[in-house]
Amino acid sequence: MNRCLTSLAIGTSLALAGAAQAQSEASTTSTTTTTVLPAPAPGAQVGVRSFPKEALRGTLTVKLPPHVEMDDRVTRLTPGARILDESNRNLRSASLVNRELTVNYLMDRQGQITQVWILSEAEKKERRRTLGVERNFSFESQQGAAQPATLPATR
Repeated sequence: MNRCLTSLAIGTSLALAGAAQAQSEASTTSTTTTTVLPAPAPGAQVGVRSFPKEALRGTLTVKLPPHVEMDDRVTRLTPGARILDESNRNLRSASLVNRELTVNYLMDRQGQITQVWILSEAEKKERRRTLGVERNFSFESQQGAAQPATLPATR
């Protein structure tokens, strides 16, 4: 047990020596002043973020994580997918269920989404390539309530 007490005594003496040296240095250099700048507010965004060239624009709706709907197509988030909000904070996909969001995103070769940026109002104004579906027609299933077909009279 003697070696435990010896190492404890050595550690304590080193700590005391370091504290004494720091105090003496502080007293000799007390004429210098330092200016502390205020930190930016949490979540403050300066300007518009830059996105990769390959990023696409789309409308994301998280259905049941990791399943999402991107521009009327059902796809998946990759296991390591990152979702960043307007302030570049990481979000979990479960917190976005059934919310329709305008986003920029990256896809892998299998068509799964690897990274998502939720856009601010200023970022939404920038034009970007999209894989969105644009139709000049609507399907019968997308129209209002279906009217029953008239059946021919039976005898």
